[in-house]
Amino acid sequence: MQATRPVKDPRKQRKRLYNAPAHLRHKLIAAPLSPELTASKGIKSLPVKKGDTVRIVRGDHTGFEGKVNRVDLKRYRIFLEGLTREKVDGTNIFVSVHPSKVIIKNLKLDDKWRKAIVERKKELSLSKKEKVVKKAVEKPATKDVKKQEEKTLEKKAVVQEKQVKRTSKPAKKATQKKPATRKKTNEKSSAEAKPRTAKKKPAKRKADSKTKGGE
Repeated sequence: MQATRPVKDPRKQRKRLYNAPAHLRHKLIAAPLSPELTASKGIKSLPVKKGDTVRIVRGDHTGFEGKVNRVDLKRYRIFLEGLTREKVDGTNIFVSVHPSKVIIKNLKLDDKWRKAIVERKKELSLSKKEKVVKKAVEKPATKDVKKQEEKTLEKKAVVQEKQVKRTSKPAKKATQKKPATRKKTNEKSSAEAKPRTAKKKPAKRKADSKTKGGE
């Protein structure tokens, strides 16, 4: 079976949500547990089930608390006892609520499968906490102190090496700057300079003999 890849396109996300199978729909109606339940059970969230007591924490009906009367997996909605509205014709109907807007106050654990899931998740959370505690115990504070001491010693060694390099370098010889000399000016004055002579134009060539046409 080919693994499903994460999709970023909103159209495809909505399509997957619409065509999701039952086992995935069951996961998508999960709601967070109240702080008291998380402390006692060691679980953060569970799928909402008929008979659970929940409290609405967001939306128009914030603060309402009641038992779950029905779970609609097709529309991803839950219905609470006592949360109704009146239609125009006078009949009362239940108001649908999305599971993400509620927190579970009391779990219904009459189902043996759900009870087993809660116990399994509790054991996993406890084992994770124990691992974290063990790691904290295994790392004593002396290791951190040793690391800091090593770092300080390394820094001192680097500083000492730099100082030694500075002292070992020979002093540069003082170089005397040559006095700036002016460029030699042309010694010849304008009077001594030779006057320019005009070039002679070349003499015109005289014809020795007349041409026949010029007779």
